[in-house]
Amino acid sequence: MKSSRILLVAAALAAGVGAAVAADETSLEISIKDHRFSTAELHAPADKPITIVVKNLDSTPEEFESKALKIEKVVAGNAEITVRLRPLKPGRYHFVGEYHEATAKGELVVE
Repeated sequence: MKSSRILLVAAALAAGVGAAVAADETSLEISIKDHRFSTAELHAPADKPITIVVKNLDSTPEEFESKALKIEKVVAGNAEITVRLRPLKPGRYHFVGEYHEATAKGELVVE
C-alpha cells in the first residue's frame, strides 16, 4: 500500500513537471501544399523550447530540412511530423523541403 502511494506521488510530480515544460514551450504549425510552405515565415521567442508540427497536404512525400537547425525529417504524403527544437538564440534559421527545394523554402525567425 505504501509503495502504491509513493508511485502515485511520483506520477503526479512527473505530470506536473511535464505540464510546466509544455507551458514554457512555443508550439508552431506549418503546412506544405503544392510543394510550398504556408506560412513560409515562423516566429518564436528566444531561449524557449519550440515544437513545430509540419503537415504535408500534398500526396507526395517531402523532406523537412534545415542545416542551421540540424533537422532532416521525411514527411509522408498527407501526413504530419512533429519537430522539437532546443531553446535557440535570436536569429534567422532557414529551412527547405529538400525534394522541392526550388519552391519549398521557409524561415524560422527567433526573436
